[in-house]
Amino acid sequence: MASYESLKSDYERNWANLQIRPARLGEANATARKALNGKATYQQVERLTGVPWYFVALCHYRESNFDFDTYLGNGETLHRVTCLVPKGRGPFASFVEGAVDALRIENLVGAQDWSIARTLYRLECFNGLGYHAKGVNSPYLYGGSTLYGPPEARGGKFVADHVFDPNHADTQLGTAVILHAMMSLDSSITIGDSPSIAPRSEPDEDMAASVLLMQQTLNKLGANPPLDEDGISGPKTKAAVSQFQQQHGLEDTGLLDGTTIAPITRAGVQPVPAPNVDLSQILKRLEGLAQLLQGAGMSQGGAPSGGTTSGGPTVSPSDPISLLERLLSLVNKTAPMPGTATPTNATAVDQLKPVLDLLGVLVSKDSKPVLGQVNGALGETIGKMLDGKKTALGIGGALITSLLSAVTASPNAGGLAGLFGTIASAVPGLSQFALPISLALTAWGVLGKLEKWAQGTAPPPKPTT
Repeated sequence: MASYESLKSDYERNWANLQIRPARLGEANATARKALNGKATYQQVERLTGVPWYFVALCHYRESNFDFDTYLGNGETLHRVTCLVPKGRGPFASFVEGAVDALRIENLVGAQDWSIARTLYRLECFNGLGYHAKGVNSPYLYGGSTLYGPPEARGGKFVADHVFDPNHADTQLGTAVILHAMMSLDSSITIGDSPSIAPRSEPDEDMAASVLLMQQTLNKLGANPPLDEDGISGPKTKAAVSQFQQQHGLEDTGLLDGTTIAPITRAGVQPVPAPNVDLSQILKRLEGLAQLLQGAGMSQGGAPSGGTTSGGPTVSPSDPISLLERLLSLVNKTAPMPGTATPTNATAVDQLKPVLDLLGVLVSKDSKPVLGQVNGALGETIGKMLDGKKTALGIGGALITSLLSAVTASPNAGGLAGLFGTIASAVPGLSQFALPISLALTAWGVLGKLEKWAQGTAPPPKPTT
């Protein structure tokens, strides 16, 4: 990407050396007088936008040869909605109204640096910076001067997209040539040097990074013709944006607004390969815990306390949600009353230890257990904050991630479908990462409850009415 700073000295040098060819001087002066004739109208635009009136005049010349019945953004009539990029603008009541709209779209309203180098850079950006790569001064700026075309300088022209003909010369006068003639006829036009220290970034410069990213993404998506990745939203970039909008059911404007940047970004995101997460060991431990709790219920009440009697329904170990529901049911039915002495089952403790180790592996990069006391594994402060909430958070997280994994990405839908679709499309692979964490959090909560019951600190059950 050719930045302004990298080209600044070239613009300053070319301006200092600019000479209008004698054979084109009369034409240049006549064109400059037409621009000066519209000065009062251009100054109205300047008062509303801060964009110098002479810059507006030069853009007007290139778009529609000073026709005040046209839109500054693309030269179409003011009296109908525009069909060329930018599409869907207008109709406008006056040239001034349309010009303000066009300059706002180009992010020029509020710009402060209007030195000669910045002015020439912005004028050239309207037509693209491709000539720099060819070692040729752009005819869009220097046509009709000794800086473009033989015998003094190299010539050439882009006769089609990405097709440069070194033997073709552009005969239209360049905007720098017309500005030079305007200044010779109107002494009120003064252009200062570039500020030694820019007070802040310019609005069009702020937008350039986003435009560059969109150009790269559109090229990755197969933009045809390929876009110059220069950070300039020129005619070709706008056409590619328009094509994308049409293909994806968006409002066809050709502009990189917020409603277009987000879908382009999503379309350009490469699918994240689903991590190869093996939940079998976690589910096996949870199933073993369920059987342990069921056995505890039978020893207390003489009958199975869960929903898995020999003739009852069974839960597949591959269904984590159903398995967790079964676990919670068993935990609630086997909970001892506070203060009740319950013999410690050594076998049960031994079976719980691998689950603690497994959870330690999940939260430790070194595969070393990091849990001490279950509920205080992450310290007293965090332990108190999560006290009584781990199981609910784990089940809620598992349910939500399961829902998201089943949602077809449809961000344009309304209501909850649109919300889930936006989340699912914005974070590829979310469920694969979040589900193991939610399961581990649930198991941690269940183990925390067992720890409380073993210590006799569990809260009494709420009375039923």
